[in-house]
Amino acid sequence: MTGPVELERLAVVAHHERAEAREHAMAIAEWCRGREIDFWIPSVDGDELRLGDHASDRPVAEADVVVSLGGDGTMLRSVHLLGGQAVPLLGINLGSLGYLTEVEPDCVVDALDRFALGAEAGEWHLDRRMLLDVSVNGQLVGRALNEMVVEKNQSGHTVRLLARIDGHPFTHYEADGLIVSTPTGSTAYSLSARGPIVSPQHRAILLTPVSPHMLFDRSLVLSPDEVVEIEVAGHRRADVAVDGQPQSVLSPGDEVRCSPSASTADFVRFGTYRYHQILKSKFGLADR
Repeated sequence: MTGPVELERLAVVAHHERAEAREHAMAIAEWCRGREIDFWIPSVDGDELRLGDHASDRPVAEADVVVSLGGDGTMLRSVHLLGGQAVPLLGINLGSLGYLTEVEPDCVVDALDRFALGAEAGEWHLDRRMLLDVSVNGQLVGRALNEMVVEKNQSGHTVRLLARIDGHPFTHYEADGLIVSTPTGSTAYSLSARGPIVSPQHRAILLTPVSPHMLFDRSLVLSPDEVVEIEVAGHRRADVAVDGQPQSVLSPGDEVRCSPSASTADFVRFGTYRYHQILKSKFGLADR
């Protein structure tokens, strides 16, 4: 067992529409002040929550830990702001039961105290989640914690997409779109498109069609080392989104590439992460 971690810099990413986010951000700022820890919040969050004294354009990736105040959406935003940097992310749940957050609001200060005591003292550990590098025509546009989606650009029409796996053509899809997801994202958009539920401790890539107009409508569960390429093969354009955020519009012949990232999303956990219990609660499953 060792002493406390060297916690010198802490950043908060907050949900703008959660009234309690300001209160908890101020409590975290006070906790940092008492320990001479450098504290800041992104300018857009500081402006919305009236925390201008703490607002900064400084990248959150410079922090020793990032605290996410919100729900799973805020956790996704925090991961994107980190830009693939290996910074521990502590999620404070200000929404309904989430898949990604760890701590309830009334336990914020206790969680920070435990984090400061250190992982080697057995107070916390990291839950490392797989990310996907997403490139459009060879240009990296983002890293997906949940999924990358290529979908139709025009309402009322399908889009024709060619899927390649490790450079080899698999098949053409006539569909509303294609989802390439991680195990973490298996309970997001992929699930609503009838994709399988995969434990987030697993490493895999899921390819799931959205409303396919063809007999083959199954998801594929691929090796985490395989690369998925999707080409717009028809005459209609398509949109690309990463974790729900629009990235670009594809023209016929354009291609999206999804590959396993060397980076991970590192979530702070204080005990055993019981994903199956969270899943059970989400779906209202009863004991048998």
